[in-house]
Amino acid sequence: MTRPADESAWLRRFHPEGRDNPVRLVCFPHAGGSASFWFPYSRDLAARADVLAVQYPGRQDRLREPALLTIPELADALYPAVLPLADRPLALLGHSMGAVLAFEIARRLEREAGVTPAALFASGRRAPGTHRTETVHLRGDDALLADIRGLSGTDPRILDSDELLRVVLPALRADYRAIETYRYVPGPPLGCPLHVLTGTEDSHVSAAEAEAWRELTTGPFSLRRYPGGHFFLTDHQAALTRTVASLLSGVEGPAQQPC
Repeated sequence: MTRPADESAWLRRFHPEGRDNPVRLVCFPHAGGSASFWFPYSRDLAARADVLAVQYPGRQDRLREPALLTIPELADALYPAVLPLADRPLALLGHSMGAVLAFEIARRLEREAGVTPAALFASGRRAPGTHRTETVHLRGDDALLADIRGLSGTDPRILDSDELLRVVLPALRADYRAIETYRYVPGPPLGCPLHVLTGTEDSHVSAAEAEAWRELTTGPFSLRRYPGGHFFLTDHQAALTRTVASLLSGVEGPAQQPC
């Protein structure tokens, strides 16, 4: 995968034809994921938004860079790359670990730049204020891989190749460490619309844990549940892209100037 010369190390734009759309949408991958996970969503939403996907260090074309080990480190490093995108209405969409990272970026945009995101879409993740003790990142490789296989979100060709596994395991473990050690720091609620998306069979997100996102914004809130497990969004891509497009349809307006 190549990166256009005008893109940040953190961002990928797969469909440049969407560049002039009035709304931007930045997509954040799950633990162990990469920017290319969002390629199908970028394709389907390119007529509606300027879609960019985040590329974390330690994978694909950033393979030689060390993976970051905490959500605050990721958010602090990524924030300067996202802030310039707020010259027009800016929405954030994250899945699983990506939902927490998108939330932390939204907090920084509001707190540090006075920029209220056009929308925050939190997919496949319980609210940051809820807590479960998770220690998969401390276990051996077999246990880590068993957990990843159970989620059914990683390309089987990677999981079945010892050579590829040796390459991706450090980033996988780093991501698991980052999300499992994350602790929500209470603060003012967001002011942006917050839309939560979950799978009905996702053991990682209970109905109450999904509903708890409501307390994190003073803006409009919605909760949508789809049949399926943790990666329900791959099975319901068409429905989800229609939902995202519909919710973005009302956010055109004057560009937001980052402070």
